[in-house]
Amino acid sequence: MDDPNPKPHPPRSLAARLDTYAAKIYRPIGFTKGYNFILWFMTTSGLLGFVLARLAYLNYDGIFCAPLSAHTNKNLHAGPGQCYFGLRGHTRVGLLMHLATILPAGLLVCVQFVPVVRHRWLLVHRLNGYVVILLSLVSTAAVFMIARDAMGGDPDTQMYIGVLGAVFLIALGLAWWNVKRLQIELHRKWMLRAWVYATSIITLRPIGILGAPILSRTGPYYIARPCKIIHDTLGNNQGLVLQWYPSCHPWYDGADDELQVLVRADTGGNLMERAAATLVLFAAAGWLALTMHAIAVEVYLHLTPAEHERLRNVSYQRQVEAGMKNPGRAGLTADRLGDSALWTPQEATTVVQTVATDKESTTAHV
Repeated sequence: MDDPNPKPHPPRSLAARLDTYAAKIYRPIGFTKGYNFILWFMTTSGLLGFVLARLAYLNYDGIFCAPLSAHTNKNLHAGPGQCYFGLRGHTRVGLLMHLATILPAGLLVCVQFVPVVRHRWLLVHRLNGYVVILLSLVSTAAVFMIARDAMGGDPDTQMYIGVLGAVFLIALGLAWWNVKRLQIELHRKWMLRAWVYATSIITLRPIGILGAPILSRTGPYYIARPCKIIHDTLGNNQGLVLQWYPSCHPWYDGADDELQVLVRADTGGNLMERAAATLVLFAAAGWLALTMHAIAVEVYLHLTPAEHERLRNVSYQRQVEAGMKNPGRAGLTADRLGDSALWTPQEATTVVQTVATDKESTTAHV
């Protein structure tokens, strides 16, 4: 018999109501947990915004050969074909190659991390993944081409660029190898690592923006810059160059084509000094950003063991269907290469637990 005076349901908390509304957004694109959607939205929107903001860089001459008056004063202009950053030859080609490949790769990889694409359009996920890997390989090769001249080309900068490119390629290679072996949970791990490492270049920017004024005030710090670069940067204005850097006289006289002079790193100074503040801090900001991202991705992977286990069971099923040896550990798993305990699939674990429970019940009955 129905209660004539039913008790009203307790009011739902604000968090529960917000989660209900948010579920209408994240469930259609394949997410089952709100926190995963929030993390995906934060990281993907950051990458997407960064890439879209730099699509204009594909117009190389428009970016790097713009009138210098936009950077100093109205009396300075770059003539036709004068690139004030002095990028020529293989450096120019490498930069264009890098931009033309990493920007499309950044856009396409945003699609790769949408769950509904992996679940419903697996073929799209696979083909898109191969395109992303190919573009990433070409882009990284181009980065190695320009490392000697990028951001001053100092050894610390070259080392940072080399390490970032190496760990990105290694992670991509391990992700590709494991997916070819149908070890999907390790493919997920290494692909996440690869792109979290790569996107540290985005975090580098705010670190540099915040750090450059601090560096300017705590200095002075100096960096050696070639007179050729100073001449190009200051719009081929010899009078202005010699006014600020009289030590470049021998370069203009032809006595020393490789002459370099010290430039102070100061965000409140002239164009060269502002550029120097960025150059001095670039490698340090890069190492800090890469470290932060490397720690962050390991924390995330550590906090999502259920997803790892789910995907390993999926890997086991697919490897059995493919007739592979050692299903469940056909890839580079810890129990195959290291001293981890032998992993057993969920079905086998359930059977073992059922048998153990039956034995306990029988013993207790006897």
